[in-house]
Amino acid sequence: MAKAGEPHPLPFSRHPLVILLAGPTAVGKSAVALRLAEKLGGEIISVDSMQVYRGLDLGTAKPSFAERAGVPHHLIDVVELTEPFDAAKFLALANQAAAQIQSRGQTPILCGGTGLYFRAFLEGLGEAPPANPKLRAELEATPFADLLRELADRDPATHARIDRQNPRRVIRAVEVIRLTGRPFSTQRAGWAPATRNTQHAPLAFGLSRDPDNLRRRIDARVDQMFARGLVEETRQLLERGLAQNQTAMQAIGYRQVVEHLRSERSLLETIERVKVRTRQFAKRQMTWFRGQMQLTWLPVGAEENATSVVTRIVGAGT
Repeated sequence: MAKAGEPHPLPFSRHPLVILLAGPTAVGKSAVALRLAEKLGGEIISVDSMQVYRGLDLGTAKPSFAERAGVPHHLIDVVELTEPFDAAKFLALANQAAAQIQSRGQTPILCGGTGLYFRAFLEGLGEAPPANPKLRAELEATPFADLLRELADRDPATHARIDRQNPRRVIRAVEVIRLTGRPFSTQRAGWAPATRNTQHAPLAFGLSRDPDNLRRRIDARVDQMFARGLVEETRQLLERGLAQNQTAMQAIGYRQVVEHLRSERSLLETIERVKVRTRQFAKRQMTWFRGQMQLTWLPVGAEENATSVVTRIVGAGT
């Protein structure tokens, strides 16, 4: 039995322990991950496709420098806005970070909301080819409606379920189809249990909240982002090449602020649009996690704090 202040002895199986903490944006994952890392003696690996970019701070709700000083974080601020980043790079860096954390006798805690990255970590990347810079540039210059039509013609299954408000994902699907000559959906199906990453034996948890509570938290977070200077941060990022990075421009908040800076809508309209887009995104995340990952779901009460959730996680793992 651990003494007071010592890491709690969560179970280890034949493979080293890894903890996964997933859920929609604003559900409270980061606070829980911090408390969990403090209790167990762990380090956090960010599973967020936007927090990897230096400078995307307020809009991605990155942990503060104080939080990162208290608990080591990995895969935050690893590339410049001018650099590409994808699931393959995430997988390589996440595996490296997990191995280093375990070599120090610590527990890797993967925390975030990017489902594709979680799946890559658990099951590998299947057969899909790496990005082709020349083809990618051609697709990015193609009208989005044309890409959707091509996807519908060549891969109706992917067209039916893909997020059609996310050009980056549509472009990637069409890119893979053109490079391989096969439907993207058949290659995604190649992510089977046989390819599972046997280095890891994770305890996987998902956090959820009552929809009204999550909506209030999202609205409060967006208000705070703007109050802290999201517009000015976006203005500075544009000078560093934000508009040229199609991936980073998909980050909710930045794209809408860029449109505001181009005088397409007022600040108040922009704030409301960011709230709506974030709520829609959270709903899609929940649908994805419930359908694509086997998680132990932990409903979080409106007044429940992170310490209470950690107690339940530790209890579920014993």
